Amino acid sequence: MLALTELGQRLRQERESKGLSLEDLQKLTKIQKRYLLGIEEGNYEVMPGKFYVRAFIKQYCEAIGLDTDAIFEEYKSDIPSTQTEDMPQQLSRVRSRKEIPQHTKGVSKAYDYLPTVLVVAGVVVVGIIIWVIAQNIVSDKNKEQANQEAPNSEVQQSNTQEETNETTAKNDNSKSEDEQSAADKKEQEKEKAEKEKAAKEKAEKEKAEKEKKDSSKQEYKEVQKTGRSATYALSGTDAFNLEVTSTQADTWLDVKNGKGNAFFSSILKKGETKQFDLTKETEARVNIGYSPGVELKVNGKAVDLPFDSSKQVRQVVTIQYQPAEAQ
Repeated sequence: MLALTELGQRLRQERESKGLSLEDLQKLTKIQKRYLLGIEEGNYEVMPGKFYVRAFIKQYCEAIGLDTDAIFEEYKSDIPSTQTEDMPQQLSRVRSRKEIPQHTKGVSKAYDYLPTVLVVAGVVVVGIIIWVIAQNIVSDKNKEQANQEAPNSEVQQSNTQEETNETTAKNDNSKSEDEQSAADKKEQEKEKAEKEKAAKEKAEKEKAEKEKKDSSKQEYKEVQKTGRSATYALSGTDAFNLEVTSTQADTWLDVKNGKGNAFFSSILKKGETKQFDLTKETEARVNIGYSPGVELKVNGKAVDLPFDSSKQVRQVVTIQYQPAEAQ
C-alpha cells in the first residue's frame, strides 16, 4: 500500500469525519472507488490522465464540503499540472493534414471505368422502357374485362347497399344504447370518486387536528450532551412521528430503534424527505453524516439539532419516547 500524501491524508480524514465510506463517496460523485483510493494514496498512475486527476480531486472536495480553490492552492505541489497534455493530439492533427493530398490520386482511376458505367446505365434504361410497355398492355386487358362484368356488379352492388343500410340502422340503435350505458357508468364513477375524496379529506383533517392537539402538549427536553452525541426525552404525546429533510447536500442517514433494528441506512439526497412512524418504539437513534441543511421534525414540529452544524458536521441524536397514556 502506498504512503498517503498530505492531500490524501487530509481528504481521507475529512471523509471519515462525515461518516462516509469509499462506497458512499462513489455513489455521491459517480467516480470509481479505485480512483478515489488512488487520490487518497497519491497514486495518480491509475488515473486516465492528469486532467482527470484534477477533475476527480475537485469532485471529491465538493462532495465532502471542502473549498476547492483553497485545497488546490494549499496542496498545489501534490496535484499534477495539465499544461502540456494536449501537445500529442495537436501534432497528430498536423500530420493528418499533410496526408490529405495523397487521397486525391484515386480520382483519376474513376475515369478509366466511365465507359463501362455508361453501357450498364443504357441497358438499365432499355429494360425500364420494356417493362412500362408490358404494364400498359396488361392494364388495357383488365379494363375490357371490367366493362364486360359491370352490369352484373351493379345489381350486386345495389343489393349489398340495401343490406348495408339495414346493418347501419341496427348498429346506430345499439351504439345509442351503449353510449347511454357508458354515460351512466361514468356518472357513477364520478360520484364514487367524489365520495372517496371527501372521506379522505375528512380523515386527513381529523388526523391534522389530532397531531396539532398532541403537539401542543408534547415536551421535547435535552437529557444529556457529549462529544457529537445528544439525548432528548419526548413526552406528553401519544404519537412519535419523525421527519428528516436534507436541503443543502446529500448526507448519510442512519435511523435505528433502541434494539439496533434499522429503519433506514443510506444516502439521503438533497431535497429529499424521509418520514418514520416510531410510535411503537421507546427509543430512536438518528445518525446524521453531514448535518448542514438537515432539518428534524417531531410530530410535525421542527426541533433544533443539538450542535452547531458548522462546527460539528456529524451528529448523533437519541430520542427517548414515553407515551402520554403511560405517564
